[in-house]
Amino acid sequence: MSEAAPLLEVRELRVRRGRRTVLTLPHLALNPGERLAVIGPNGAGKSTLLEVLALLRPPTQGAVYFQGQPVGGHAAELVRLRRQMAVVFQRPLLLRGTLLENVALGLRLRGQPAAQAAAVAQDWLARLGVAHLAARPAGQVSVGEAQRASLARALATAPAVLLLDEPFAALDSLARHALLGTLDEVLTAAACAVVLVTHDWREVRRLAQRVGVLLGGHLVQLGTVTEVAQHPASADVAALIAAGR
Repeated sequence: MSEAAPLLEVRELRVRRGRRTVLTLPHLALNPGERLAVIGPNGAGKSTLLEVLALLRPPTQGAVYFQGQPVGGHAAELVRLRRQMAVVFQRPLLLRGTLLENVALGLRLRGQPAAQAAAVAQDWLARLGVAHLAARPAGQVSVGEAQRASLARALATAPAVLLLDEPFAALDSLARHALLGTLDEVLTAAACAVVLVTHDWREVRRLAQRVGVLLGGHLVQLGTVTEVAQHPASADVAALIAAGR
C-alpha cells in the first residue's frame, strides 16, 4: 500500500520579485495534522513562502500540490481550495462589527444559517478565551484580544490547513505568553495541519513538530524541532536558534 499524499506540497519552487529571486525551494511537504514551523530572519523568504502555500501568490516557477493534485490557476479552483485553508497575519484584520460577527463571517460566507454560525463562533471565542467580549465592537478590544478573535475566526471554518504569519509579533510579552499556551491547547484539539512562520525559537519549540530554516531564500535545514536544535546545520542556523531563545 502506498503512503498517503502530503496535504500540501511545493516542488521546484522559485519566486522572483522583479529581477531578484527571493525564494528557491526544491521541495517541502506538509502532512495532515502536522505542525510545521518555518523560521528565519527578516527577508529570508518566510512570508513569501506562506503566501505561496496559501495560494495568495503564484510561484514564478514550480508547482503547489494539494492532497497530491497540482493546483491550477482557475479562479473557481483557487476559491474552492482556499476555503479549505485559513490564514492569520501578524496584525489582527477585523472588520467593523462585534467580535462575534467577525468570527461568524467565514461561516456566513460559506452559507451557514445565522444562528448556527453564531453558535459556532461563540464556541470558538470561548476556546480562545474571549467569549465575554463577543458583543464588544472589534475596535474596542486590545491587540491581544483582537488576535484571539482572528484565530477564532480562522479555526471556526474547520480548515484543513491553518497558516500563521508571525501571529504573536504585535503582542507584548505577557499577551504573547498567554496566547501561546492557549493556542497550543486549541491546535491540539483542532487537529488541523499548521504552518507557523516565525523568527522566534520559543514559538517553534512550543507549537511545532518539525521546523524548516530559511536563510537568504533557501531552505538550509529541515527536521524535527529536537534534531534542528541539537544538530544545527551551520553556525548561522545555530546563531538564529540562540537569538530566538
